[in-house]
Amino acid sequence: MSDKGRTFVVSATEQFWKPSSRRSFLKLLGVGGTLVLAPTLFEACDSYTPVTAPGTGGSGGAAALDLSTDIGILNYAYALEQLEAAFYTAVVGSAAFGSLNAEQQEVMNDLRNHEVIHREFFKAALGAGAIGSLAFNSTAVASTLTSGAVILKNAETFEDLGVSAYNGAGKYLKSADYLTLAGKIVSVEARHAAAIRDIRDAAGVSGGDATGTRFAGDDVVASTGATAGLDVKLEPSSVLSRVGSTGLLTTMVSISASPSGTATPDAGPPSPTP
Repeated sequence: MSDKGRTFVVSATEQFWKPSSRRSFLKLLGVGGTLVLAPTLFEACDSYTPVTAPGTGGSGGAAALDLSTDIGILNYAYALEQLEAAFYTAVVGSAAFGSLNAEQQEVMNDLRNHEVIHREFFKAALGAGAIGSLAFNSTAVASTLTSGAVILKNAETFEDLGVSAYNGAGKYLKSADYLTLAGKIVSVEARHAAAIRDIRDAAGVSGGDATGTRFAGDDVVASTGATAGLDVKLEPSSVLSRVGSTGLLTTMVSISASPSGTATPDAGPPSPTP
């Protein structure tokens, strides 16, 4: 931390493992401070290989989430951040990454860095209460990386799903501090979603939307009714169902206990078209 207690410098992911670093990191986020990442941290990210063959790695083949507790909700977010970090790490290491233009590559690198930070933050904050590392189906992951266009389409899927997941789970958090932290993270995820949609719009991908409207289209921000002007949301069960249908995970993620609260109607994002 700096003398003013507003800056936290991270030079290696191992810093998140130290209790003193975790306390400083959590305190920093609570007061709106600044996180400074040394270049060496992302050199490590470049060499990180989270995608494993089917049936290997992970946390013994299953992760059961008790969503009646704040720790369970945070583990739910941790699982989603593992998925996003693995996807973007695979993106920047894929052959198709070279087909993206300079701006698109810069965005992919930024998103990879952010998602790795989110993943490591949850792992450090949860400590012994964290679920294990999820295992991924390398064949299924490879299918999401076959071309630049496919990468961007899948990025839109993941970012829209991530935003809707945080929006749907936030109401179940009992701790105001945890809710504040989740709100900060989902605000970053929403920036990601907007950036990807903007890139695809610029590339002429309109689907069912008029050209120039994907950035905050009616499919993610309601235009009419009681939810007009509000973003998408999905309950945890719906999110995990969508994740499971992708076939990307070989670690089974399930809900052992439902959230303590009242579920609200889903208004989730559709699959991107085209």
